[in-house]
Amino acid sequence: MKKTIIMRKLVNDFAENKDIAKKLRIEEIMPALSKGDEIILDFDGVSGATQSFIHALISDPIRKLKDVAFDNLIYQNTNNDIREIISIVYRYMQESLNMNRDEE
Repeated sequence: MKKTIIMRKLVNDFAENKDIAKKLRIEEIMPALSKGDEIILDFDGVSGATQSFIHALISDPIRKLKDVAFDNLIYQNTNNDIREIISIVYRYMQESLNMNRDEE
């Protein structure tokens, strides 16, 4: 099943409130990913986001669900700035997961 989340309705023009990201992660993203559903985060109309917002939104799903999150989190209508921040968080999380594997 696919679920689309329209980010503009939650964050207006700029995604910066970590409490909104946390609520979205806990109430929408984690339950859907845990069932194997695809989550589409649609950033249409959102001009930017802070790294802390994106981190609060997706780091926990990546940490806990790994490949399910990598495969089932889809980003639509992201501008270059938002795309770059998502990439930074993904790289950071992949490095963190790889370091944890090396320590085992």
